Parts: sequence; structure tokens; C-alpha cells
Amino acid sequence: MAGILRLKDYESSSDEEEGINAHLLPIKNPEISISQSIALVAAPEVVSNEDSSGLRHIDANTKELKYNPKHDELFAPYVGPVNPYKTAQSSQKKNTLCGFVEPAHVNSFQFDNQRKTFTSYGFALDPSVDNGSQPDTFIGDVKLLEENKGKTVFETNSVVEKKKKKRKREVNEDPADIDGYLGPWAKYKDEETVSRPSEEEQKVLDEILAKRNKSGKQVDEKPLEEKTTLHIKDAYDYQNRSFLHPPQDVGVNLKSEEPPEKCFLPKKLIHTWAGHTKGIAAIRWFPKFAHLILSAGMDCKIKIWEVYKERRCIRTYTGHKQAVRDICFNNDGKEFLSCGYDRYCKLWDTETGECKARFTSRKVPYCVKFHPEEDKQHLFVAGTSDKKIVCWDIRSGDIIQEYDRHLGPVNTITFIDQNRRFVSTSDDKSLRVWEWDVPVDFKYIADPSMHSMPAVTLSPNGKWLACQSMDNKICVFNALNRMKFIRKKTFTGHMVAGYACGIDFSPEMSYITCGDADGKVYIWDWRSTKLYSKFKAHDDVCINVLWHPHETSKLATAGWDGVIKYWD
Repeated sequence: MAGILRLKDYESSSDEEEGINAHLLPIKNPEISISQSIALVAAPEVVSNEDSSGLRHIDANTKELKYNPKHDELFAPYVGPVNPYKTAQSSQKKNTLCGFVEPAHVNSFQFDNQRKTFTSYGFALDPSVDNGSQPDTFIGDVKLLEENKGKTVFETNSVVEKKKKKRKREVNEDPADIDGYLGPWAKYKDEETVSRPSEEEQKVLDEILAKRNKSGKQVDEKPLEEKTTLHIKDAYDYQNRSFLHPPQDVGVNLKSEEPPEKCFLPKKLIHTWAGHTKGIAAIRWFPKFAHLILSAGMDCKIKIWEVYKERRCIRTYTGHKQAVRDICFNNDGKEFLSCGYDRYCKLWDTETGECKARFTSRKVPYCVKFHPEEDKQHLFVAGTSDKKIVCWDIRSGDIIQEYDRHLGPVNTITFIDQNRRFVSTSDDKSLRVWEWDVPVDFKYIADPSMHSMPAVTLSPNGKWLACQSMDNKICVFNALNRMKFIRKKTFTGHMVAGYACGIDFSPEMSYITCGDADGKVYIWDWRSTKLYSKFKAHDDVCINVLWHPHETSKLATAGWDGVIKYWD
């Protein structure tokens, strides 16, 4: 080491003449000790592998720092060599996939205001320009910008603008001016009290109305002209009696007021009446005697048939444009009512076939009933499709009462309690009891488990009300004891869902019977509710079953196959 220091202190010189390139000279300052020289230059000038800047480098992937770094440490450049293959774009500093996002405060109101302005008007402030240092620069539709004078949605919809656009009224607030005082009733200055279409608009309107009148239905539909056809040669017998007179030589006392002592189950078909071209909607016995049967068909015709002797079709009544829905005799059978889907109720003379009166409320009547009392035979009620029960007076042809409480079309009307009250059922799955001539129901029966009941029949003794329920049951209510529901009296086994299959009792109330959707007839025992008999009667729905009031085992059935059958 000492030799190296001695060599350092020598000076070199060139001596070209002697051919010597370099030589060593003596030490300049021999007083300096070797140890001191060694201490001053102990370490060579080399680059250290450790960073001598005193900074603690932070890994770029570090998520958490456990000390408080200084600014120089936090923003120091990345350690390591630069990748020479990176492009200028990829070597830029990024904090997202797309680039570097700087945090900035944006007022939410201003942001929404500019966004809605651009959506509505097509222009907005340029978001890329700092508007604090430069004048406002806009992007978007220049024409709309000039029209709106750069106003945003908020400014155009402001209260000030609305007040400017508010219409002005004519003013005269002087109450002393009796004739000219306007007050709060003053008209607007630009208000038109009478507005008429221009000539061109009037022509267009006339053309539209002319087309509607041609294509649309007439408002006042004229009812079909009523006709009748007598199918027998002699309308009167040798004693000048019409077919309404009950026969006396049939082996049955048709004038008897007492029912048979004991009834039996019918077993065989004895006659079929065929004449309707479509299904039959309803059949009714002639009152008291039941020697005639009236049928209403979906072929818009009503026919009356003989029950005894030759069993002929006596008369056909034609007068409805659409299918007949219901029919009802009055007490003596000389007149009957019919209602159809043509919105008309018609009163017919049974003997002559004359249509005596027409009634319409411009709604479809679903059921019609004469008032059973002798002194009220001029009144009848009809349940209509507009949720009302309408009462007509035949003498005047006017509606004298409306029972408007149901929430659906009215399906049935049944008089109870010696005809002082009546029960109605509807599509609203309820049963309502009304006092006659009181348009507010005093009894309302509805239960979540109840279904619509489109067919209701009163028992011969007037005590029970049998209702055909849409859940394939016959429900029974006590008509005298506050319409109490009799849970034990439920008749099941048939399938009637969707059809208003009628119910009937045997005259002495030992059986209850009805049809079903498969064309079968079901007969139950009234006391035990046991199913006694079931037989196929029709090819289609058996819509009505009637037990003869004077016979022990005679049953009439009607179906949608267009025939009426008589069973014994």
C-alpha cells in the first residue's frame, strides 16, 4: 500500500530525447504520514448497490402502508431500468384501463341540468373546457342554442318564465259597477267562447261521420216484426174451447190442488218433442194444469207443445232477433213474457200468438218474472246485464222501480215469503233478499267460499230455496228462517260448472232433480241427500228438468241438442 502511495506522489514527465516515456519523481511532501493518506482515500469511488438518497421505495402493488411516508417517497419514480419496447402511450402513468383519471368535484344539480338540456334542446356547455377561466363554450345544435339564447332546462321552466307565459284576464274589480263587475269570473283576453271548425275541417268531419253511419250499427234498432204460426187444424174444439183448456179424459185430475201422495223414479223415455233447430234455453209448464209445455230456443223461437194425447206442437211464436233467454207465464197462463239477447222483453198472448207489448232498457235481460200476486199481475221484474233489477208496469210500459245494488249481471229472481219478498242472485257471487218495492236489499249473503248461483228454485212448500252453485253443488237455504244456509243439505255428484242447469222438486218433495253438462239427469233423495238415480238424457247439456205437478213419475227434460224429452 505504501508503494502505491509513493507512486501517486511522483510526477510524470516526458523525455523524448532519452527515449524514456515516464519516470517517477521523489515525494513532494514527505511530512505527510502514510497512515494519514491511507485514512483519507481508504475507499475507491464506486457506485453502491444500495440507494444512498435515504428514500424508502414503495412497491406499486402495495395496498397498505404501515408508516407515514413523505411526499418524496410517495411520488418517487419507479426503481429499475426503463422498458425500451414500451410505446409512449403505454408508458404513461395510468390508474384505470383507459388512462389517468383525476378526481374533480362536479355539482350534481349542474350536471343534471346540462344533461337534460342536451337531451331536450341538443346543446350544453362543453365539459372539456374550464369555464372559470374562459368564456362559455357550447357543443351541440347551434340553431337551437341561438333560439333559446343559451338558456338551460331549469331556466326555461323557471317560475319567472311561467309567470311571463301566464294568460291575462280582463280586469274590472269595481264592485260598484253592477253590470260590468267581473271579479274572479273574468274571461281571458285571448279566450274564444264560441269555437267552430274551419271549412276544411268541417269537410273532413262530415266525411268521417258519413263513413261511421255507413259502417256502424244503427242507434235505434227496430224490433223484429212478431209472427205466429198455428200448427194444428182446429184452434177450438166442438165446444169452442181453445187448446188452453185442460183435457179431462187423460186419466189424471189436472185440476187437483193437492200433489200426489207418493212419487217414483222415472225409468224410461216415453216421448220426444223435436222442432227447435238449435238448443233449448228454458221450458215451463202451463200454470196449475201442466197440460202444455212452453219452450224457448236459441233459434229465436218460442213453441208450445201438448203434453197429453197426440203431443203435437201447437203454436210457434217468432219475434226475437237473437236467442231467447227466459220465459214466464202469468197466473192464468193466458199471457207469457219472453226475454232475449236482442235486449227486448215481449208480452205475448198465449192463445192468439199476438205480441201485446215490448219493453227494453237497452240492456240484455237475463231473467223475467211476473209478480205472483193476483192484484199485481200487471207488474213484472227483469234482471239485466247492467247489474239492475228493473220493474215494469205493463199498462203504461214504464219502469216504475229499479233495484240497483248488485255488482254483476243478475241471473235469477225468485219470490218467497208469500210473495212479499224476492231473492236475486248475480255473477258477483252474492245472494240478496229484497222487500217488494223497496230498492235496498235488507239481506246480503256473500262468503269467500261461495260461487255464482245461476239457477234457483223454491220448494213446493215455500220453505226451502235450492241454488245451483258453480262449484258442482246444490246449496239449500231456509227461505223462512232468515235465509239460513243449511250445510247438511248439499247435493253433489253432478258437473254443472259454467252452465245454468235448472233444479226442480218432486210435487210431494221426496226428490230433487237437475241436469248436468254431460246431458245426464240426477235425482237425489231430499231427506238423506243420497243420489238415487242417474241416467243419460241428452247428447248435449241438459239445461232444464221439470217434474210434472200432477203425475207420480213424469219428468220433462230439455237440452242443448234441441229436443224435449218426456220420461216415466
